[in-house]
Amino acid sequence: MNNHAYAVILAGGSGERFWPLSTKSRPKQFVSIFGGKPLIRHAVDRLEGLVPPERVLVVTSADLAEASAAACDNIPRENVVGEPCRRDTAAACALACGLVAARDPEGVAAILTADQLMGDLDVFRRTLADSIRIAASGDAIVTIGIAPAFPSTGFGYIEAGDAVAFDGKTAFFRARRFVEKPDAETARSYLETGRFCWNSGMFIWSASTFAAAVAQHAPALLPLTQLPAACASADELAERLAALYPTLPKISVDYAVMEYHRNIVMARGEFGWDDVGSWPSIAKHFPNDGAGNTRIGLVATEDTRDSIVVSTDGLVAALGLDGLIVVRTAGATLVCPKSRAQDLKKLVKRLGEDDATAGYV
Repeated sequence: MNNHAYAVILAGGSGERFWPLSTKSRPKQFVSIFGGKPLIRHAVDRLEGLVPPERVLVVTSADLAEASAAACDNIPRENVVGEPCRRDTAAACALACGLVAARDPEGVAAILTADQLMGDLDVFRRTLADSIRIAASGDAIVTIGIAPAFPSTGFGYIEAGDAVAFDGKTAFFRARRFVEKPDAETARSYLETGRFCWNSGMFIWSASTFAAAVAQHAPALLPLTQLPAACASADELAERLAALYPTLPKISVDYAVMEYHRNIVMARGEFGWDDVGSWPSIAKHFPNDGAGNTRIGLVATEDTRDSIVVSTDGLVAALGLDGLIVVRTAGATLVCPKSRAQDLKKLVKRLGEDDATAGYV
């Protein structure tokens, strides 16, 4: 175990893709249908044996800080830090860098997300440990690319360049470029080359390396890498963040730093990985009933196939459905075709704009 290794879990979340089970006040990272505990708790627990709880931090929004701390009660409360407003992942990563640097100037931060599922946990931990070794041994930023299982149009991609010499089991490559979510034909061409991996959104860097990258590519965010060390208390940090954050650019770390930085190494992740980005994606994590249905909670079906039926409040009885999503919670019910799941954000946006329904999102 590297004594300078830290893990920072980004846990902003907006609650749109798994509405109505997730909402703005209880976004996707708090969904507990996978293994009976929230996704954010899975993110903490799978670090066991790799990063001790006192070096696991969570960066979330201020209004979710208490809920995040309750879900992750196996890490110190002071390790959960709230952002006063949303400024996307570049600001969150810069703040994470500052939090680690304030504790340990030699710290190496693994930036992870709160809303993903992993399989093959031993392989995941080994890949992360090897990535920490690479990041600690030089000035490279390390990212983890996932070996693609199919030509997805829902993920960004990383193109691998030359192999990087490493004495462990994980394969490392120079990252040639990051590319946005492709159309179907482009995605197929990526897989045919064998050079592309899905962009997992996981990054590993030393605090000093990332601060230097921010200074070069996104200097407006540089104060975040320095502020935690300059504050005498958590209250002072919160006060100064509240003044600083509204002035910062709203931009992802991919756009702010990764697309421009020239020293990025990609670990090829061979472990199971799922962004669980929409309702249809949950099917692979639950047994189907023989008719292609995923049933969660108190659910009864008759002459129903290829559907997802979820209830957390009472009975849902489905008759004659084909390719539908039905989700019932205490406050709301969703019914939509599986083929329209990606449009759920549009519906949630409209609900939020209507005074009569805004309280349900």
